[in-house]
Amino acid sequence: MTQPLEHFHPFIPAGGVGSRLWPLSRADAPKFLLDLTGSGSSLLRATYERLAPLTTDPVMVVTGRGHAGAVSQQLPELSAKDLVLEPSPRDSAAAIGLACMLLERRDPGCVVGSFAADHVIEPAGAFQDAVVEAVNAARTGKIVTIGIQPASPSTGFGYIKAGQDLGIDGAPSVRGVEQFVEKPDEDTARAYVASGDYLWNAGMFVAPAALMLQHLEANEPELFKGLQAIADAWGTVRQDQVMSRVWETLPKTAIDYAVAEPAAAAGDVAVVPGTFNWDDVGDFAAMSRLNHVGESDDVAVLGENTRVLVDNSSGIVVSDTGRVVALIGVEDIVVVDTPDALLVTTREHAQSVKDTVNSLKASGDTDVL
Repeated sequence: MTQPLEHFHPFIPAGGVGSRLWPLSRADAPKFLLDLTGSGSSLLRATYERLAPLTTDPVMVVTGRGHAGAVSQQLPELSAKDLVLEPSPRDSAAAIGLACMLLERRDPGCVVGSFAADHVIEPAGAFQDAVVEAVNAARTGKIVTIGIQPASPSTGFGYIKAGQDLGIDGAPSVRGVEQFVEKPDEDTARAYVASGDYLWNAGMFVAPAALMLQHLEANEPELFKGLQAIADAWGTVRQDQVMSRVWETLPKTAIDYAVAEPAAAAGDVAVVPGTFNWDDVGDFAAMSRLNHVGESDDVAVLGENTRVLVDNSSGIVVSDTGRVVALIGVEDIVVVDTPDALLVTTREHAQSVKDTVNSLKASGDTDVL
């Protein structure tokens, strides 16, 4: 059993709508607040429970103001000081940078860990073992990411090129990182997987908070300065006023560009290859893979009061309307039935759902988003 680590502060950036999971995932009910695996637990709740045993301190959550009530309801043990609310989305560097700054001021010299709210990971023990290795490596002055062994030559993920073993005590599998690579084309992805030197980039980072902030200041000085002004006012009567004024002026950029890639170029990044199963539940094809409850004739069925009839069909049905959904002679179909929107597609075209969401925005049909 994993022992809690002192001066390690994991936090959960909980943002993003998950537009490829529309109409299930929406602005007021994003995917991290949903149970997408039929486990009875939301993705956020499952993430929190994986992280809580790893620390002697509370887990922090960074999310949008509009989700404060839902997050507090799902995580009743979360105190107000550990719930950081963003006035609006400003991309991952702002959210992660602010968490690092607040935690470094709370516990100088600490190691932090950033873990997205919307990933499915099992078994939890293998994940926790990887985090312990990452913390041990981070204490030597490294930004450590946890890479995922590729299950396929996916073109949907960025990749990490792993280098030499680093020989760090308490982190036997940690390797240097030569570079982060953008999402490749299919031929390149196949070459990456065949080489054995590339891992999927799951966006998990464990590092000394001060080192993260050092690279953030060097590469995004305007963002760093704005976050510093917010942190200076944190916990005072000026907190809300400064947050509202400064937050909207922060540059939008991803943590990969602001910190990870330049830090890798400087030789400051390491990777722990994860041995656990991982899925970012990016679309309905992923949901279909992950769900087997209510399965009949290769159709996964999710939702409350579902009434699904299947004849020689396969795919996934998500429904909470109580309407009868009858599938006859259709393969790899995706049906998502909600009170105000119906989606019908195939698993092959699941990634294209985001295009439909963009079309709805363009046409002004935002009432269903």
